[in-house]
Amino acid sequence: MKALKEAFTARSKKINKIEKIKESKTPQEVYNRLDEYAANGFDSIPEEDKSYFLKCFGIYYRPATPEKFMLKLRIPGGFMSAEQARVIGECAKEFGQDYLDLTTRQQCELRYLSIESLPTIIKKIEAIGITAYQTGVDNIRGIVSDPFDDLAFDNVLPSHNILLNLQDLFLKNPEWISTLPRKFNTSITGNISNRCNAYGNDCCFVLAQKDGIFGYNLYLGGRVGIIARSADIFLENASEVISAFTAILELFKHYGFRDNRNKNRLHFLIETVGMQEFAKSIREQAGINFAQAGETMSIMDYTEPDHGKIQLRDGTIGLHAVVPSGIFTGTDMINASEVATKHGNGELRFDMEQSFYIMGVKNITLALTEPFFKKYKNINTPYFNHLIACAGTEHCPFGVIENKNDAIEMATYLSEKVPLDSGRVRMYWSACVKGCGIHGMGDIGFEGCKAKIEGVNGSGVHILLGGKLMGESQEGHSVIKSAPLKYAKYYVESIMLEYKRLRKNGEHFEGFFTRVLSHFTTAKIGFMMMLLAYMRAKNIAIEFGFETKVMSGKNEEFEVFNLGRKLYYLLAKKEAYSAYDRFTNINKREKLEDIRKIVPDIDENIAQMLDLILHSDENKRAVVFSEIMPFIMLYTK
Repeated sequence: MKALKEAFTARSKKINKIEKIKESKTPQEVYNRLDEYAANGFDSIPEEDKSYFLKCFGIYYRPATPEKFMLKLRIPGGFMSAEQARVIGECAKEFGQDYLDLTTRQQCELRYLSIESLPTIIKKIEAIGITAYQTGVDNIRGIVSDPFDDLAFDNVLPSHNILLNLQDLFLKNPEWISTLPRKFNTSITGNISNRCNAYGNDCCFVLAQKDGIFGYNLYLGGRVGIIARSADIFLENASEVISAFTAILELFKHYGFRDNRNKNRLHFLIETVGMQEFAKSIREQAGINFAQAGETMSIMDYTEPDHGKIQLRDGTIGLHAVVPSGIFTGTDMINASEVATKHGNGELRFDMEQSFYIMGVKNITLALTEPFFKKYKNINTPYFNHLIACAGTEHCPFGVIENKNDAIEMATYLSEKVPLDSGRVRMYWSACVKGCGIHGMGDIGFEGCKAKIEGVNGSGVHILLGGKLMGESQEGHSVIKSAPLKYAKYYVESIMLEYKRLRKNGEHFEGFFTRVLSHFTTAKIGFMMMLLAYMRAKNIAIEFGFETKVMSGKNEEFEVFNLGRKLYYLLAKKEAYSAYDRFTNINKREKLEDIRKIVPDIDENIAQMLDLILHSDENKRAVVFSEIMPFIMLYTK
């Protein structure tokens, strides 16, 4: 572990201010004063308790709602009983303005809570086996897993019991409450499909096989914008998983960096010493010479609820409740618990897309007559089935855009303009760069930002495409930066029209992107999204888009020039040039006529763009799409 020690020593010359706050008292001291704070009111709570220590127990102060708190609940693997759902719903209804948020970590959050109500709420949820312990700041957060686990047809290794064993190592254990350098996220899945964003965590145990034995490959170092990488370790059984997990936690606790909080996650420690060295230290810390990695098995395109149901191994159905942007209510949670008791086996399972399933349903037709499903099924379209949106400006101090309702507005618009009766389209929204809406993993991702319209700052989004859950996952890439939010829906409409036109046999967007769009540069994709939106606004019909055949044997320089020729002909009804030997060396030409004279009402952005694309001097001509992006940054009505 020499490399770890050296890296830690080099980064230990100073510690950040949070580490200094953590030295002032223990979290348990603060938690023990909760009744006192409730009796004496909000003003009796010290600032460091509000800003840090109470978060160790899932109690978040939110200045956007003065003197009100959010309580983040730990729901292991998204497994919840109807009784637990009922009590949580009652707490939200009685104490939290009847509001609940469902999260991307298969958990839920109560909001608008007064300090006076918190002791009562905590006692109620602890009595039903739910806790908020260690769901915030520098702790081991809720472990995510496949919501169906052994009930799914694609399950090989039931993993929920291992999840609970991992949780028992640290939960309510003083040695692990606020003792890590930063937060630590974990996933475990024994299923062939990746339903839990398995690779987006600090520590990931993913189904694998080696020499005929099924177990778990270990991946490490995931975070927002970073996919976890293979540690080249194969774990044969639950005992080895627990040993490896314990070793990783110990290493991170003792050698993780505590200087710059922006660079204190496990990823940065591994980046400094190298994965091979860190894996060697895991084996040394655990005292086990773990086998090298086997073949990762998260390879199947996961079953999704386009028709609102999942067939389970026992012959029953998991019935999907579509909860747009995770905005839920206590009343509806109570109603869901009643439906689960009446029509199912009394269990609910939260997924990582801010929705959930009523499990064990036998008579779907009868269950769907319930008023609950009239509300949470009538929006059952591909745009809503897989919609994620983090808290946004209303509930989070870091939010740049409102987000949740922005996501709903986008899904509503697309449902009307580009209706789909099948297919999976995962639209994931984050209100800021922190990425709580895991926007990088979406088929289409949105990251909140500021964007200018006529020089005035307003709400905007960076638009990303190409996030993958299959295989070893993949983060999407930005195709349009700082798109004004009011125009973003028109740009996305462009790509969805192409998806609907070119997809094969109900193909999901993830497969469509790989087959069609991955052949193009991100600048070309973004440019075409905006150009097609412009053409629709001008009622100009075009006959080209994203067919892969136009890329055959060509390059981007040709693509740019050829697009310019097509646009010129479309608008001017004549060729830009009478003849040329090569697109980069025009030696037989007539003078290029000013497009403004031929098409007097042409938008100036388009005119300038065509001038740049078709310039007769090849040294002044645009040859890549990124050069012409700025000329069509706005959707023009």
